[in-house]
Amino acid sequence: MIVGLFNKSDETQTLTGWVVLSSVSSSYTVPASVQLKVSNQSAEEIIFNSCNDVAIKSSAWVVDMTWEDVCSDITLAWWESSIISYSDNYSKFENPGEYFVTGNIAWKELLSRFEIDTRGTFSKVFIAFIYQPILNLMDWLIYVTWYSLGWAIIIITIIVRIVLLWPQHKMMLSQKKLQAVQPKIKAIQDKYKGQQAVLGQKLMELYKKEKVNPMWSCGFLLIQMPILFVLYRVIMEIRDPANAYYLYSFLQNFEIDRIIHLFAGMDLFHTGMEAPIQWAILALCVWGVQFIQIKLSLADKAKTTPKWAVLEKKKWEEGFASMMPDPEMMNKFMLYWMPAMVTVFTFSFFAWLGLYWWISTTFMIFQQLVVNKIIRKDSKK
Repeated sequence: MIVGLFNKSDETQTLTGWVVLSSVSSSYTVPASVQLKVSNQSAEEIIFNSCNDVAIKSSAWVVDMTWEDVCSDITLAWWESSIISYSDNYSKFENPGEYFVTGNIAWKELLSRFEIDTRGTFSKVFIAFIYQPILNLMDWLIYVTWYSLGWAIIIITIIVRIVLLWPQHKMMLSQKKLQAVQPKIKAIQDKYKGQQAVLGQKLMELYKKEKVNPMWSCGFLLIQMPILFVLYRVIMEIRDPANAYYLYSFLQNFEIDRIIHLFAGMDLFHTGMEAPIQWAILALCVWGVQFIQIKLSLADKAKTTPKWAVLEKKKWEEGFASMMPDPEMMNKFMLYWMPAMVTVFTFSFFAWLGLYWWISTTFMIFQQLVVNKIIRKDSKK
């Protein structure tokens, strides 16, 4: 990306003689939310018009710069910057290619460039079948909740949990059953220590007999992560006017600029540093539900190791040593430190993520109660 050229009369070429015109990004894809940045690094105030003094053209045509929502007089004091956004006019940049930006600001000739490209086949499939449906669902939820982003996030979180209900249920059942057969696993490990091939075979036989699948947790993550990734991207880009390009026909009148991102006294796109009291309350709520959910997920059994035991050292027949973490200590880590970590993340990240964690974990508490009831019922048979 070529930045703004300094005034030719300034032979010293010092930073204080610069006015910089640049594209916020050097590359865009259709629909392009083009944004230009003008930075006044000179020692005097500058005044320019975003239409009359800035022009965009490609190798074949000049982009119309007479849009009422773009044209304005801009005044920049020393070391101030301004963003000229063309996001509302993404239709003007639907033709791929190289674009050049020229500016005549404060008697300085400025130049920048950017490229616009179309998406590849994989990206188009991803947009059409995953991103676009979730975006339209999110926008529809915002619309029916009177443009409240907070309530839309609560509803879509519940929808996501319902979609993941069955794989989550299978994972929770597998975890509880795996905890229940830990004594049998330990007995097999002690009996066949040093015989790795036989040990693996016997463990697989035990898992099959007890109908336990240790890989369910990994499988659930593989299912869950793409959904959460797309949802994160949709919410972070929900205010981008260029998203109107992907709206279905029944949402063509959806007004993106009406989205309310304030919820319970918090800006959902801010972090706890900007409103610590509200974020502290949200973080404590997340800590509470995380603690309850993890507590319910732990095995209901008496302690099997001394309180002082941290590590158990075992000698293999071939002379190798292995340090095995104490399950009791691992449970304490999960119970106390994991909620604490999530609490810190909630305070540090965007508020909408904390809201998502809170609702999602609350839903999982009720699901865990059902799973625990099923396990207790099976254990009585």
